[in-house]
Amino acid sequence: MKRLTAPVRLIAAAALAAALVATSSAAQAAAASPAGAAAAAHRDRPAGGGADWVDTWTAMPQLTEPGNMPPAPFTQEDAVLADSTLRQTLHVTTGGSRIRLHFSNEFGGAPLPLTEVFVALPRDGRAGVSAIEPGSSLPVTFGGRASVTVPVGAQYVSDPIDLPVAPGTNLTVTAYLAQGQASQSITSHPGSRTTSYLIAGDQAQAGDLPGATPVDHWYFLSAVEAWSGRGTTATAILGDSLTDGRGSTTNGNNRWPDQLFDRLQSQRATDDVAVLNQAAGGNRVLNDGLGPSAISRLNRDVFAHSGVTRLLVFEGVNDIGTAAATPQAQDAVAADLITAFAQIVTQAHAHDIEVYGATLLPFGNNTGYDDPEGLRESARQTVNAWIRNSGTFDAVLDFDRAVRDPAHPDQLLPGIHDGDWLHLTPEGYGLLAGAVPTSLFRG
Repeated sequence: MKRLTAPVRLIAAAALAAALVATSSAAQAAAASPAGAAAAAHRDRPAGGGADWVDTWTAMPQLTEPGNMPPAPFTQEDAVLADSTLRQTLHVTTGGSRIRLHFSNEFGGAPLPLTEVFVALPRDGRAGVSAIEPGSSLPVTFGGRASVTVPVGAQYVSDPIDLPVAPGTNLTVTAYLAQGQASQSITSHPGSRTTSYLIAGDQAQAGDLPGATPVDHWYFLSAVEAWSGRGTTATAILGDSLTDGRGSTTNGNNRWPDQLFDRLQSQRATDDVAVLNQAAGGNRVLNDGLGPSAISRLNRDVFAHSGVTRLLVFEGVNDIGTAAATPQAQDAVAADLITAFAQIVTQAHAHDIEVYGATLLPFGNNTGYDDPEGLRESARQTVNAWIRNSGTFDAVLDFDRAVRDPAHPDQLLPGIHDGDWLHLTPEGYGLLAGAVPTSLFRG
């Protein structure tokens, strides 16, 4: 399925408006009848063509740090987002004829009551806007119910929504929480690089939210699935801030996984590959930090997602950079990373998932990670040599070679980092995306 042109998007929006009354009536009837609700809950296998659910967008859930909580008055002592509307946009990868939304309360300190949820097309198809296309809003139900409470530690998946989505589409998801979540422990993805909007009262069906408070975070949403054609698969990426997109353009969707998806879409042989960004800034492989460690979240962030047949592993620099700059500590972290990577491959292979390992980028001149004796650089070289030469991974992505300065191989190329000699610009992320052979995704 290819991207829709602007005229086709407008036609799709008009068709959604025509379908809205029927969809709303069906949802109300299902909610009024236990039998109807049960039927709605099982309408997740529409007939035809060998299609199946495949994840098309993800955001790694994590506990929200104090600085990333919704600003006042949306965070109060006894509740978060009480009597508040939350509008978010997200950028799917592959498309499909229907979608399902996932809401996570994994780190919530109390149940998450969603009073009503709607999905729509954002105005002009843009990311990070508060307005939606007129007539495009559709209600989201859970077992036929418009309201649902997600228990602590749980994830809920919506009923299928009859919303055809083209590859690369931006979607708007709006939720109203009448009671709010009765805890200051909530689940989010702080590094959204996409603007969301908060406003008081029930404005879930509003065409725009003038005066809303903008925040560059996602809350509660953790995945979108699409009812996809035969042959569609998903590729998950475990990573840190370099994959989460620090240094990329807010609302630009130009992280390296986004740019990789654009490359895959440009070729007929690979335009059925979804790209799932399961990264978070500050994440580490071995130990929890900002979010659970990579080795501990394999089941949640890779194996539990529908359609995943490939895994890209690109992290470890934070493990090296936060370990003490001593020979003993750096020898230990290098050895432990190698063991952990081998474990990731073993466990993924048990799920019939191929694993591609990416070499770690240089961080010379970075204030926090570069040490005068070069001990952390030595550990990075040890890990990279193992990634390249051990044969453990099904393929190697040499990201180090793609962005290092040939004259100073312990440093990034000048002009492609955001000033800290660690994170990249959109152009630098383009070099990473260009270093991934698209032949890995064919067949």
